[in-house]
Amino acid sequence: MLLENLRIALRSIFANKMRSILTTLGIIIGVAAVIAVVSIVQGLSFWISDQLQGVGATYILVMAEQDPNNPDVAGRDVRVTYEDGVAILERVPELAAFTPLFYRGERVRSGDRKATAFLLGVGNAYQEVVNHWVERGRFFSDLDQAARARVCVVGREVVEDLRLGEEPLGKDIIIGSSPFTVVGVMEKKGEFLGQNRDEVLIVPFATAREIYGDEAMRQIRLDFKARSPEDVDRARDLMTAILRERHHLKAGEANDFRIILQEEILKTTSSILGTVTRVVGAVVGIALLVGGIGIMNIMLVTVKERTREIGVRKAVGARRVDILVQFLIEAVTLSGIGGAIGIVLGWGLGVLGAKAIPGFPSAHVPLWAVALGFFFAYTVGIFFGIYPAAKAAALDPIESLRYE
Repeated sequence: MLLENLRIALRSIFANKMRSILTTLGIIIGVAAVIAVVSIVQGLSFWISDQLQGVGATYILVMAEQDPNNPDVAGRDVRVTYEDGVAILERVPELAAFTPLFYRGERVRSGDRKATAFLLGVGNAYQEVVNHWVERGRFFSDLDQAARARVCVVGREVVEDLRLGEEPLGKDIIIGSSPFTVVGVMEKKGEFLGQNRDEVLIVPFATAREIYGDEAMRQIRLDFKARSPEDVDRARDLMTAILRERHHLKAGEANDFRIILQEEILKTTSSILGTVTRVVGAVVGIALLVGGIGIMNIMLVTVKERTREIGVRKAVGARRVDILVQFLIEAVTLSGIGGAIGIVLGWGLGVLGAKAIPGFPSAHVPLWAVALGFFFAYTVGIFFGIYPAAKAAALDPIESLRYE
């Protein structure tokens, strides 16, 4: 019975291909939008999770509170300093390593080749803290920091942009207006959201401080690594107390700094991506509603066109439930086909959309998203197919046979 009704439904759908396509257009658009957005958001979410896992659960970030809407910090000289980081590392035994991080865009040249890159002034523990390592050559030593040595470690793109060749180590480049010697090349990190993380110049923090001055050091942040994930919460509490003491904050005054853990970054990102998904889902709901109305409309037309067929089926013994099931299966099949087309189309749009953005991670379509797409499609088919199916089942057989 079920297979026979499915065969009849497919025959009716393919007999009116264009009408069926136009009818399911709302379903196709709605499901495609769901799959496309979910695939892009999930791909981004997985990438962020991988990056944070790469840094490690022991990563702690400290930065100045820059919220202009916070009356406690508005108009104040708010910053964290290198000395704050040193004091924290000395007084918090739960911390294993620390690096200051000064950052700015900078021009760099070698001979007649010029480029722009992202300059980082860091401490010796930078590699360990952020899990970004030298691939060739060496990183900085205590002697480099003490002597404010004009040495640098560069990213792969800088090597290519300046055409430093197969052996860039030991070559001189000009960063801003200061000469530096290349002592290392960082491992490749790739692009993300249009930012090439291989276009990087890394110099000793002490050297950057000497060149750019203390005023420029207002932009720094402090990166720490705890000894274990279990030490992170204890370390955060101690760091908060030390910074409040060093910044002379009284009881009741808000912190003029922020301490951010890896878990908090992940939660914030997940919350933002979840909000984007929900907003798009609300818009998609409108498309599915339109698609459902289209299915209801075309099924009512189908019932009208096949009134004599219904009369014949009832005359030879078909029950009301048989007619109801026949037309309900047709509505569900119609929406199911639209859902399948929408899933394939949405997957394609997600892949193309991710590739269209430079450095954006690949799209990922989880199985639950495919199941959700089919669920939406079939639910719409059942909900909007009930009324036309019930109307068909309620037709009087004698009046149906007389219908012209």
